[in-house]
Amino acid sequence: MITDARVLQPEFIPREVQHRDAEVNYLSSVLNPITEGQRADPALLHGPSGVGKTCIAQFLVEQLREAVVDLNYQYVNCWEDHSRFKTLYRLLDGIGRTVDVHRQSTPKDVLLERLRNADETPYVVILDEVDQLEDKSLLYDLYRIPHLTMILISNDEEGLFAAIDDRLNSRLTDCERIRFRSYHEEELVAILTDRVRWGLAEDVIDTRRLELVAANAAGDARVAIGILRRAARKAKHESVAEITADIIQEETPEAKSEIKQKTIDRLTTDQELLYNIISEHGKITPQKLYESYCATAGDPKTKRMVRNYLSKLEHYNLIRAEGNTKARIYRTRV
Repeated sequence: MITDARVLQPEFIPREVQHRDAEVNYLSSVLNPITEGQRADPALLHGPSGVGKTCIAQFLVEQLREAVVDLNYQYVNCWEDHSRFKTLYRLLDGIGRTVDVHRQSTPKDVLLERLRNADETPYVVILDEVDQLEDKSLLYDLYRIPHLTMILISNDEEGLFAAIDDRLNSRLTDCERIRFRSYHEEELVAILTDRVRWGLAEDVIDTRRLELVAANAAGDARVAIGILRRAARKAKHESVAEITADIIQEETPEAKSEIKQKTIDRLTTDQELLYNIISEHGKITPQKLYESYCATAGDPKTKRMVRNYLSKLEHYNLIRAEGNTKARIYRTRV
């Protein structure tokens, strides 16, 4: 049934990408100066989750590494490494400069200075979920490192730029912004067809049932691949020769629930607190939510920061906002 489980994992980088030619060509042209020994302008890939932003960024960096002999590269998920120290540590780790760094005692400025003074080998860094950075002034500091090229990834372009100061805004205003839209159903079918060809036995699932998977995924490739992965496991476990429509329908809510739980597990302390308050109340106004949050949080953040957190929860379909600003309420998504 499953011949290569790797291709059914969300972090798998395919050998070829489907239905993102314009985005691939655009980002490729942005990164092209690196092939000539120059620094590339920063790029911002933005759009909803599950539309290929991270996949395309990593795919193109891998192609770049094949073309450029001397090139350093690091991927950082800023939701997991959201503090200034953690991000800098990961960037230094990408060039093997963390041997004597101590998490408790090494000042953050020392890390930044070490990164600045590293050899001038071009360094491409992907900062995924960049809007989760606690200290966005770090982007300004990274921008000033001559040999470092940033690829920024965010769900919310507006929210990212609203949360940074004028100094950084002026630097990033001219960054190349590439919008990723949700996939159409036929595009998801093409993506799934490749995964089936690379990772499943022949004749396990036909196009009609892949169309069912795509329809259930509602434009999100991450969900589509998750449904396919769970359906393949279920078919294998039940020792059936094919992935049936019934198995797909059974596994669809399970796949969505699995992705939702993984997202909840990644929430920061403040985001998790806000999510839990909304869950406990069922529905709640912004003012009541903020009051409950401040009464519970050890170090309450500003209303502006809380709005950014809520926007992130919305983008990941954990909550929904109903009504305009004055009559708004928040609810959790089922």
